[in-house]
Amino acid sequence: MKMSLAEIAQAIQAHNQVDQWGDIEVNSVAFDSRNMEAGGLFVPLKGEQDGHQYVAKAFENGALATLWAEDHPYDSADGYPRLVVDDPLEALQQLGKYYLNKINPVVVAVTGSNGKTTTKDMIASVLATQMNVTKTYANFNNEIGVPVTLLNMEANTEAVVVEMGMDRFGQLDMLSHLTTPNIAVVTMVGEAHIEFFGTRDKIADAKMEITHGLAEDGTLVYYGDEPLLRERAAEVSQQTKTFGRQLDNDLYATSVTPSADHVTFTVNQWPDEVFTIPLVGEYNVNNAMAAMMVGRLLHVTMANMRTALKNVELTENRAEWVTGLKGERILSDVYNSNPTAVREVLATLATIPADGKRVAVLGDMLELGDASKRLHAGLCDAIMDGNLDEVYLIGGEMLALRDALLEAGYPVSQLHYYQATQREALTEALQASLTTGDVVLLKASHGLHLEKVLAQLKK
Repeated sequence: MKMSLAEIAQAIQAHNQVDQWGDIEVNSVAFDSRNMEAGGLFVPLKGEQDGHQYVAKAFENGALATLWAEDHPYDSADGYPRLVVDDPLEALQQLGKYYLNKINPVVVAVTGSNGKTTTKDMIASVLATQMNVTKTYANFNNEIGVPVTLLNMEANTEAVVVEMGMDRFGQLDMLSHLTTPNIAVVTMVGEAHIEFFGTRDKIADAKMEITHGLAEDGTLVYYGDEPLLRERAAEVSQQTKTFGRQLDNDLYATSVTPSADHVTFTVNQWPDEVFTIPLVGEYNVNNAMAAMMVGRLLHVTMANMRTALKNVELTENRAEWVTGLKGERILSDVYNSNPTAVREVLATLATIPADGKRVAVLGDMLELGDASKRLHAGLCDAIMDGNLDEVYLIGGEMLALRDALLEAGYPVSQLHYYQATQREALTEALQASLTTGDVVLLKASHGLHLEKVLAQLKK
């Protein structure tokens, strides 16, 4: 982005006169003073700490101007160019929408209980073969991250792929109206955030909020194997397209062949073509088909889609293979976790050839509310059927799974439990046990910070 303070002041309806600063041109936005780029606009947000106390640091790090909440006193003698607003977060969102309308790219919005980040990466890869594309960075998928994504677009952006997360009703409604997507994608409905919603039905209701701002001539692309989505999609007035494994979908897989580090598949639309994704797990074929459907809607050629999927670059810590110190192969999926995702990845792990042991390291699945103990214990059958040699569990919620496994007769010698505070002990136990030829899964919600265990295993 490149905008003068005068243009920004008008876009966000700043309260103060900015004549003396109007010609200042900023080229980026940041809400963390540590990540400030030279020439940027600082947005002081109110969270656990008040961002206004870091304005001086932001200017030290290269900020040219800052937003400022009207209810915060300031000393005009400090000389900081500032735009005074009611609420810096609302101003950030206003500015994001203004800039989006100014650049006017195709907007693809992606949500879902599982797979939204991988799907976002795949869609961006597919579209980038024929268009200039911007995509959500890392996990910038909320009311702060989405406008930042928009404001990070280059002026020549032709398509922006926006990941949208949610943990409450109304969040996707707001993000959808902010972005007015041309294409909205729902990957699936699982148990993620069930603590806040209570039932999968209500989760499906919340996911469908992504259609509330959908352009009148837009398209909803969704996982057609999910009855909850089909029921709700019937109420959408815009065009709908489905993907999945069932034969009544618009795009469905006709064959799937998993391998140790990739999956090949064919689909009904191009029956003679074989597609490859550099990911394990048959479930990732659904994510690929979502990307392919978006590609079709935006006239990407089949050949370009095939190349893009084969070479897709994925966001870190989403089902990535790394090599450990002793030559063990580690499947790291430590950013988020829920029962559906764990079952899918355990089923995948069971099929991967291993010269040594198959080891699962599972941490708490967070935000499951009153159903947490039941849903953790419910993974017992997946582990019993998982062809595993060792199971390591960490976190207070995983106690329910440990107890269920012991009750089901899982060998005590192969089951290891650690409290959430015992991450170092878990790491040491793994370092002592793992050998060349082992295949290891690390899977947990981000709050367990298994990425720190991974860092020690691959040093």
